[in-house]
Amino acid sequence: MASGTLPPARKFEKVLVANRGEIAMRIYRALSEMEIKSVGVYSEADTMHMHRTMADESYLIGKGLQPVQAYLSISHIIQVAKETKADAVHPGYGFLSESAEFAQVSLSRLPASHSSVPGRRRSRLLGDKVLAREAAVSAGVPVVPGSPGAIADAAAAEEFCRVHGLPVILKAAAGGGGRGMRVVRRLEDVAEAFERASSEATAAFGNGSMFVERFVVSARHIEVQILADKAGSVIHLFERDCSVQRRHQKVLELAPAHKLRQEAREAILSDAVKLAKSVGYENAGTVEFLFEESTGRHYFMEVNPRVQVEHTVTEEITGVDIVRTQIAHSGGPQPVQPRGLNQSEIAASGCAMQCRVTTEDPERDFQPDSGRLEYFRPGLGPGIRLDSASAFAGAIISPYYDSLLCKVVAHTGNFAESTAKMRRALREFRVIGVSTNIAFLLNLLSCEEFCTVAVDTGFLDRNPQLMRQRPSRGRVQKLLRFIAETLVNGPQTPVPNRDFRIPEICPEPPAIDYFAVPPDGWRKILKQKGPEAFAKAILDHPGVLLTDTTMRDAHQSLLATRVRTYDLVKIAPFAARRLSGLLSMECWGGATFDVSLRFLHECPWQRLRQLRDLVPNIPFQMLLRGAN
Repeated sequence: MASGTLPPARKFEKVLVANRGEIAMRIYRALSEMEIKSVGVYSEADTMHMHRTMADESYLIGKGLQPVQAYLSISHIIQVAKETKADAVHPGYGFLSESAEFAQVSLSRLPASHSSVPGRRRSRLLGDKVLAREAAVSAGVPVVPGSPGAIADAAAAEEFCRVHGLPVILKAAAGGGGRGMRVVRRLEDVAEAFERASSEATAAFGNGSMFVERFVVSARHIEVQILADKAGSVIHLFERDCSVQRRHQKVLELAPAHKLRQEAREAILSDAVKLAKSVGYENAGTVEFLFEESTGRHYFMEVNPRVQVEHTVTEEITGVDIVRTQIAHSGGPQPVQPRGLNQSEIAASGCAMQCRVTTEDPERDFQPDSGRLEYFRPGLGPGIRLDSASAFAGAIISPYYDSLLCKVVAHTGNFAESTAKMRRALREFRVIGVSTNIAFLLNLLSCEEFCTVAVDTGFLDRNPQLMRQRPSRGRVQKLLRFIAETLVNGPQTPVPNRDFRIPEICPEPPAIDYFAVPPDGWRKILKQKGPEAFAKAILDHPGVLLTDTTMRDAHQSLLATRVRTYDLVKIAPFAARRLSGLLSMECWGGATFDVSLRFLHECPWQRLRQLRDLVPNIPFQMLLRGAN
């Protein structure tokens, strides 16, 4: 973009990222590429989260506060920024990203007096949905009929409905991401919807102000990515189609918009730039519109003066790094781009599609799941981009925050190819430990309506069958199920050799002298010389030392309720004499207590005493879990 007569930008040395999760990781990476140090913040609930460890420095905020409130604590965040001598703050999306108060405090209290958010006047003007609507009207941009300002209470909302009719949509004046929004189709539901939406907005954004608009039925959600510099230049990076939504939260995004008429595209892009210029907007932002396919009309909805979750698809089709550009035009160095940021040099290439993989269960009304990821394998390959923060085995999925697990982006030459590539990538995912919406996304991508026409925001409501999961088609699980069935019950289909039988193998263990004293083992060192000498002997041992986990593993297998103390005692003398070189035997801990007491009605402590009498020469080992 043109820099006008502005002085050259000063390079940031250090930027604090006032966010968590995937977007914090995205910003850290941009800062690292720009040779700028990153400062992270984390709540007590995020102590073990990856975004804490990826920053160059990381600090606890909001001690004693609720998990969400920690990231809304302006005083705590600014204190960390000042103590670390950060030049700027990047708020990411959500939390304080649209807070004019936060922008103002950041600009007034940081040493460098910079913030990686739009200027406070523009942020207040466009971040507040009511003021943004007024700005659109002043700029000559069409808007949906709605309240002229924030409405005081539910009674005012009811009066609007009586005058303008139903359905209407109640919206939080300060917010986004689908929070604080309710569609109302009956007058008697207005009061409850208002209270719920206002309460939700207060909890998420610290501001419960509401306004009301006529709800446009069967419209498409089209948004325009804009970039603006301090000299007044504004460009667009084309549009995104975010019409696939559930309860006003985006599920899948496309860039550019699929099957959008060229004249409609040009009008929407033009109005987005016109609005940004009219208010002197700076930095990155998104102007959102509703588009009625039947009339060809578009209506301004709101401006998000921040980076969006779906900025990835725009980056893919334009090659412009939005986060780096955002930082650069706030005072950092100019980003390395394949071309300049002039409108004539920005082109859209191909089609990019993003799916939001969340830890939600579609069959339980998308109830969020939480817990530990036991196994995670993503779908990757050519043309696939993965943005995440908690997507790895062992990660803890918190119940306190957004359920986004990762964002999967497919970029190809056209819509059909991107759809096919996305389907392939999602089929490759394997997630164990928490529920996900992957099966729902695959249903969506296979839906004929989605694949053949430009869908609107009512698409998912018209297709509830997409929420139902199909039986798993995992190849590994199918193979294991077949092998188990064949081993237990024999072949289920005719075989060429009808006389074929699975061979029975009856191994004969070596003979032992049950009356002989077991040879010395590692336990002798432990008992005679103590733990320190035992540890030193292990370190000095030149070979590989083995631990036998058979006894404990038996209680976590298909034989769990069939292996009793009787069976373990029977094999113990053999182990003491033939396996005397073992470092240890893992024979308790894990599930042994639960299985012994609940299913076998046996005392695990009595079992240990019996095993110790029979195996006096090998140390016993216990598996410790958090659940124990």
